[in-house]
Amino acid sequence: MHNARATEEVALGIRRRVFEHTIRNNGGYLSQACSAAEQLAWLYNEELNIGEPTLPMIPTPFVGVPSAGNTAYHTGAGYNGPAAPQFDRLFIAPAHYALAAYATLIEVGRMAPEGLLQFNKDGSSVEMIGAEHSPGMEVHNGTLGIGLSTGCGLAVGRRLKGETGRVWVFMSDGEVQEGQTWEAVQAAANFGVDTLQAICDVNAQQCDGAMDSVMDVRDIKTKFEAFGAVVAEIDGHDITAMRDASRLSHPGQPLIILARTSPYQGMSHLKRRFPRLHYVRFKSDEDRAAANAAIAAELGIPAVDYVH
Repeated sequence: MHNARATEEVALGIRRRVFEHTIRNNGGYLSQACSAAEQLAWLYNEELNIGEPTLPMIPTPFVGVPSAGNTAYHTGAGYNGPAAPQFDRLFIAPAHYALAAYATLIEVGRMAPEGLLQFNKDGSSVEMIGAEHSPGMEVHNGTLGIGLSTGCGLAVGRRLKGETGRVWVFMSDGEVQEGQTWEAVQAAANFGVDTLQAICDVNAQQCDGAMDSVMDVRDIKTKFEAFGAVVAEIDGHDITAMRDASRLSHPGQPLIILARTSPYQGMSHLKRRFPRLHYVRFKSDEDRAAANAAIAAELGIPAVDYVH
């Protein structure tokens, strides 16, 4: 299922939708939409081979944890279509990108806009930090570093079952501070898992500020290659570069696309907050109003009408 809209238009829609939500709710994971909009738009609008959604356009409430007596339990993977052997699977590794991921589902017609009204509400499956029952999610990846390992394991399992679909992982650069990430690459290379592909949002930001102020990860391209991956390093806002990178030959090796991005792309007003961009919370009515006016103008939309 591919959307007829241009991927650049989808990316702009993601930023607009996340911005509007953030203004109305006086805070949100705004910077993640700045850096990742093109990557998520490209994955869903072009790259992923996935079927029609199997879950309601308006997400149902959380039905509880899986158990023998809970036959209604399901993950959120149905928004990515059925888990058929020929279809790709996607893991959103950094669970705090959930708002941007939900906006993407809406922009490509896989979830209704009304679904976002349930965001972070009691009893909702539209979690602030995406969980396995959240739209578009299949496993819980809240602990950074788990996503690539999960993807590697699934790719091995799919190969044993004779399934032809690929496994894509969307991840963030903060995950390279976790040893499990490197074990996953090493394992994928060791077992020749070339159906594992990842795109990494390299925005150089994390919860406590700029990455190099927390733990300097240095040359991650060289590291990924040393652990056995084929690596492309690109401008993460250049969709043509993503297309070209995805076509790199990588027989017997995982493919890692390092997408270098700006955490205030399309919303330059946020630069004044640098490097504290992980979660944008407005500190006063004046701060909120100024951001509303400046960012709305940059995104080409009217200022958001919100309750003061």
